[in-house]
Amino acid sequence: MHLANRPLRSLSCHIAFALAAACSASVIQAAQIDSAVTAEAARSGSVDTLIVLQAKASKDLLRTDGNYLERRRALVDLLRTTADVSQADLRRWLDAEGVAYRPYWIVNTIQARLTAAQVNELAARSDIARIASNAPIQLRMPQQSEALQPQPQAPNAIEWGVNKIKAPQVWALGITGAGIVVAGQDTGIRWTHNAIKAKYRGWDGAVANHNYNWHDAIHAVNSSCPADSPQPCDDNGHGSHTVGTMLGDDGVTNQVGVAPGAKWVGCRNMNAGAGTPATYNECAQWLLAPTDLTGANPNPDLAPDVIGNSWGCPDSEGCTTGQEAREAIENLISGGIMFVAAAGNDGSACGTIGDAPGTYDNVFTIGSTTQSDAMSGFSGRGPVTGANQVKPDVIAPGSSVRSITRSSDTAYTSLSGTSMATPHVAGAVALVMQANPGLRGNPAAVAALLRSTAVPLTSSTQVCGGIPATTFPNPVQGYGQIDVLAAVNKAEKIFADDIEP
Repeated sequence: MHLANRPLRSLSCHIAFALAAACSASVIQAAQIDSAVTAEAARSGSVDTLIVLQAKASKDLLRTDGNYLERRRALVDLLRTTADVSQADLRRWLDAEGVAYRPYWIVNTIQARLTAAQVNELAARSDIARIASNAPIQLRMPQQSEALQPQPQAPNAIEWGVNKIKAPQVWALGITGAGIVVAGQDTGIRWTHNAIKAKYRGWDGAVANHNYNWHDAIHAVNSSCPADSPQPCDDNGHGSHTVGTMLGDDGVTNQVGVAPGAKWVGCRNMNAGAGTPATYNECAQWLLAPTDLTGANPNPDLAPDVIGNSWGCPDSEGCTTGQEAREAIENLISGGIMFVAAAGNDGSACGTIGDAPGTYDNVFTIGSTTQSDAMSGFSGRGPVTGANQVKPDVIAPGSSVRSITRSSDTAYTSLSGTSMATPHVAGAVALVMQANPGLRGNPAAVAALLRSTAVPLTSSTQVCGGIPATTFPNPVQGYGQIDVLAAVNKAEKIFADDIEP
């Protein structure tokens, strides 16, 4: 363990001392209560909340040397210790009140259903920063090019988007994503589908082991999947479709994925298409340190290398007004995991990338293109108010993308959305990381590489943010459409000797 050369017990004492000092300080104010919490408690008598604690992990305690796995282990230890120490008194209070709750450490929070009186009592505590709503909000689904129904296994061989970013030329070099783990956190995954079953990290060809490979953050039934599903399940189809584009290949005529040699793991963070800040952060926590099926024995060494994130969390869901989702994602990235996110489908006007996490600077944000090398009309455009990074970062195929769905183990469908563009990029990341394993654990270097090798679309003349369409990056297409062959070639030449594996 490497925590600035401090053993865990010393770190606990450090945190406890800091908390004692904070609690005695006069600057601590009453917790902020979201208006939605007050309104729902008054209407229903109780409300599902996310209790945000004041204490935050001090990342300056972490050493910066060592390889990325050592740094990730230290980060997880720090986050867990901070939560354990700072939540202890609050957990005792909840136990005494008979309140069921679920604690988290990736962000120092506790999810609990509270009465109005309990909300008011907690709001006066000095160790609580905010009491936020944990109400579910429905995912805004991508546009459908065709009805979400099983379709014939058309002999498309390699799908157009996979061809467009030059993945087959990379495969010809012997690079298919082998040794790299991609992850989906979405509506779930039909793990038995012919195009992805053999690529599931929990499948050895004969027996399935879902420990450390699958987590269900949905703990109450509202869909065709059971609560706390012990195996991957998809109640919508959206999550399966995105994983298929990352790596799907049935070995026959359906090469729908960019990195067919990679492995995948997954987490369900939406219940019938509706997620909450707690379910999003629970999946983020599991992805940073996967656990067994009981939620125990977290192991950060089994975290994925890249996460494809094809959902948006709007302001109304608490991901912009609050910082809980941002903090969780920043911790994933601090743990050396590449986080690829959709720009959203509110285009074509300027300033339409509006939902987290696509608005965050350190997230790699993806816009969508058509088969004829034009910007998809629905693709969100920048600029993003307050962002220091031009958004989107890059663009990728997202219109009429054919991939797997949940209907059966042989079902496919075509969808359109930045949800479909994003997994093209996640798959490309897997190819680049196999080409140079030194890029694993270094998301900033991968992002820089994909930006520097992207190809601008000359057909796009739209101007947003006052930046000419001929200037790159710009808020319409970022640096341009990814070219994974160029990225792999550059990775092998530039990063071969100077990036630590």
